[in-house]
Amino acid sequence: MEQQHVDVLVIGAGISGVSAARHVLRAVPGASLVVLERRARVGGTWDLFRYPGVRSDSDMHTFGFGFRPWHDARILADGARIRRYVEDTAAHEGVLEHVRFRRRAIGADFSHATGRWTVEVEDEGTGERESYSAGYLIGSTGYYDYDSPYRPRFPGEADYRGTLVHPQQWPEDLDHTGRRVVVIGSGATAITLLPAMADDAAHVTMLQRSPTYVLGLPETDPLTRVLQLLRAPARLTHKLVRARNIALQRGSYAFCRKYPRLARRILLGLVRVRAGKGVDMRHFSPAYKPWDQRLCVVPGGDLFKALRSGKASIATDHIDTFTPDGIRLRSGEELKADIVVTATGLNVRLLGGMALTVDGEPVDVKDRVLYKAVLLEGVPNMSLVIGYTNASWTLKADLAADYTARLIAYMRRHGHDVATPVASDGDRSTASVMGEALTSGYITRADQVMPRQGTRAPWRLWNNYYRDRAMLRDAPVEDGPLHFAQAGPRTSVPTPTTDSAADAREAPRVA
Repeated sequence: MEQQHVDVLVIGAGISGVSAARHVLRAVPGASLVVLERRARVGGTWDLFRYPGVRSDSDMHTFGFGFRPWHDARILADGARIRRYVEDTAAHEGVLEHVRFRRRAIGADFSHATGRWTVEVEDEGTGERESYSAGYLIGSTGYYDYDSPYRPRFPGEADYRGTLVHPQQWPEDLDHTGRRVVVIGSGATAITLLPAMADDAAHVTMLQRSPTYVLGLPETDPLTRVLQLLRAPARLTHKLVRARNIALQRGSYAFCRKYPRLARRILLGLVRVRAGKGVDMRHFSPAYKPWDQRLCVVPGGDLFKALRSGKASIATDHIDTFTPDGIRLRSGEELKADIVVTATGLNVRLLGGMALTVDGEPVDVKDRVLYKAVLLEGVPNMSLVIGYTNASWTLKADLAADYTARLIAYMRRHGHDVATPVASDGDRSTASVMGEALTSGYITRADQVMPRQGTRAPWRLWNNYYRDRAMLRDAPVEDGPLHFAQAGPRTSVPTPTTDSAADAREAPRVA
C-alpha cells in the first residue's frame, strides 16, 4: 500500500476542521495539507442533522468564523444555511481543494524515530485502505458519535405500532402532516422540534422528565439592523456585534454562576412574560441552578407561540410504558402518538473513534490532561480541538486553530521535529474537562471518554474566552511544559527550553 506524506493532516471538515486548515494554510505558506472527511460534503454536524427546524443554539456572530463575518441579521441560523456558510468558507479560503471525502481514519501512530504520524484510512466509497504520513495531526471531529446516538430503551417499545425516530437518524421521507407527535426530551433539539412540527402536525407534545431553562431572544439582532441602516461597513458591524456578544455570553454565564438565585428569578420572570398568563411554570422551572446545564434559546418566542396556539403542549412526567398507540405516563395519562421522536441526546466519541498510539503504545485519552486546552499530554505533534460548552463552539475552535498554526510555524522556523507537552502527576485531577462545566446527560457520559481536567495553568481548562485568548494568541509558543526535540530514538528525554520574547514576537498570528 503506497503511503502519501503531508506536512499537516486534519481529521474532519466541519467547523473545526475548516478553521484549522485555513489557519495552517495562512501561517505556514507552502505546507502540504490534506483534510480527511468521512461524509460526502463539508459541514460536519450541520451535514449530519436533517430534522425539522435544526438550527444553531448560539448566536451566529460568535458561532461563525472570526475571520469570515456572518452578515445576516438573524441571531440564529438554520442548519442548511450554516452548512452552506461552512462550505462557502472552505471554498473561499482555499480549504475545499484539500478535502478528501468518504475517508474514515481508523488508527494513527506517532513514531519518535521519524517524527511523523502514520494514519491508516478507509475509503468508505470503495472499501480500500490508504496510508498517510504527516508531520502534524489535527483532530477536528468534535466529540459526538456520528454513528450511534444516545438512545435509552423504554418499557413496551416492541408493542408500539407507530413510528419511532431519533433526530440524529431522521428519515428523509418522514411526513408528520396531520399526525400526532410526541417528542421525548427537554434540550435544544426537543425545543427546536416542537415549534417546527406544530404547524403541520395534528398536535405535538414535548414530554420531559424535568424542565430546562429557556431564554427567549429576538429573531434578528437590533444592533445589526441599526448598523446596516446606517450603512456601516460590514466588517465593522461584524466586529462590533461579535465583541458585544462575546461579552454578553461571558457576562451572563458568570452572573448565573455567581448569583444563581437571582438569575433563576430573572430567567423564570422572562418566561412568564413571553409565555403569557396561562403558562404552567412547573414546565419551565428546573430543579438545578442556571448553567448547571446549557440554556436553551428560543428565537422570536416560537416555542411559546406554538404552546399558545394550542397546536402544542408540554407534559412533565416519567414514562411508565409504551402502548400500541402511544405512551402511558406514571400519572396514568396516556399520550396518543403516531410518531415518537426520541430527542434523548448524543453519545460522545473523540477523534471519530480512531485508535491512537505513540511508538506502538496505546494512548487512553481519558487518562491524559490537555495542555492549553489544545495539546494532549505526552502525545507529540497533535492538536485536539474541543469547543466551548458554555459559549459558542467556534470561539474556542478558532483560538485552537490559530495556536496550532503558530506552533507549526514556530517548529519549522526553529528546526524542531517534535513538540510534546509533558505534565506531572500533580497537574491532573480526577474530573474530566467537561465534568466541571455542566451536568447535562451527554456531559456525564463523556466522563469515560474525555481528557482529565488540569489542576493549574497551563493544564486547566477554563472555558473562558478572554483567558484562553491571552493564553493561546498572545503568550509565547515556547514554555517549560512544552518540550521540543529532533526525530530520533526516544531514549533521550528532551529538556525544557527557555521562553523567548523574541520568538513570541516573530511568531505569525493569523487573524
